Amino acid sequence: MNPVERLIRAVDRAQQRRTSLAVGVGVVKKYGDDRGGLLAALITYYGFVALIPLLLLLSTVLGFVLHGHPGAQQAVVDSALADFPIIGDQLRQNVHTIQGSGLALVVGIAGLLYGALGIAQVLQHTMSEVWNVPGLKRPGYWSRLARGLALFAVLGTGLIVATAAASLITTTLAGTSARVGALALSALLNTALCLACFRILTAQQIATRSLLPGSSIAGPLFTLLQAFGAVLVTHQLRHATEVYGFFATVIGLLSWLYLVAQVTVFAAETNVVLARRLWPRSLVQPPLTESDQEVLESITRQEERRPEQHIDVAFEDPAQGVNGEGDNPTG
Repeated sequence: MNPVERLIRAVDRAQQRRTSLAVGVGVVKKYGDDRGGLLAALITYYGFVALIPLLLLLSTVLGFVLHGHPGAQQAVVDSALADFPIIGDQLRQNVHTIQGSGLALVVGIAGLLYGALGIAQVLQHTMSEVWNVPGLKRPGYWSRLARGLALFAVLGTGLIVATAAASLITTTLAGTSARVGALALSALLNTALCLACFRILTAQQIATRSLLPGSSIAGPLFTLLQAFGAVLVTHQLRHATEVYGFFATVIGLLSWLYLVAQVTVFAAETNVVLARRLWPRSLVQPPLTESDQEVLESITRQEERRPEQHIDVAFEDPAQGVNGEGDNPTG
């Protein structure tokens, strides 16, 4: 064993003995096992594509729900656009309510729903991948469609509640107290909203209590991204604007959306690791820990697509071989 490998194995043994470190390593490893980066990229892409249809849909629905209250309608729309750094002002100037006859309005809303449902489908796929739900047990098309509509309803309701709460704090407090109070309330509301969304997006066989840890992590992080995302993205694009011009704003929005997607996937992975006690994980193999084997087995079993299909997974000691004599069989 060379000195570098000896050092890595010493670090590996140390992290496996400490629960806090082992859980963190377990989350990162599970993220890699599930190709979390690819899942986050898919969420980012479909989120970007669905952004304008969702904003148009929100504005149109609010026109019906808050008819006669244009101030309240504009407050909710402004609150939604405020979550998008850099490009929020441009969206505010170009997103309007759909107008027209009754039939044209119905067709327009249906088209917006169809265009926006892609992000709901991808989010459900992500949760199924993270929880390694076998294909046979995943929801069908109509169930996914209903969940997507429920997701939009929850997000819209949460946005209205958050706007009302922010207005209440602004009118009752001032200065630093209002700022701190708004952040604290936003973190609480975002946590509740994350829990509701995770519940809608995750397979029914997963208990709701298993979704609490990730929601408690994601809620405050989303609040921080909303509060300081513009500063972070602006810093990253300080020099990009000189090269890319207006397109740098698109890069900034994509960067922010990718951060949101990363938080979502890591929060979901945290739920899985804690619910199934998938730690400690090994940094170097062999040997595989029991948690390593459980994760690999779950990833393999999720490929079951038919009731008559059954996948069995077995592990062998590489030092012994399958015959226990140190050699693998041939043929």
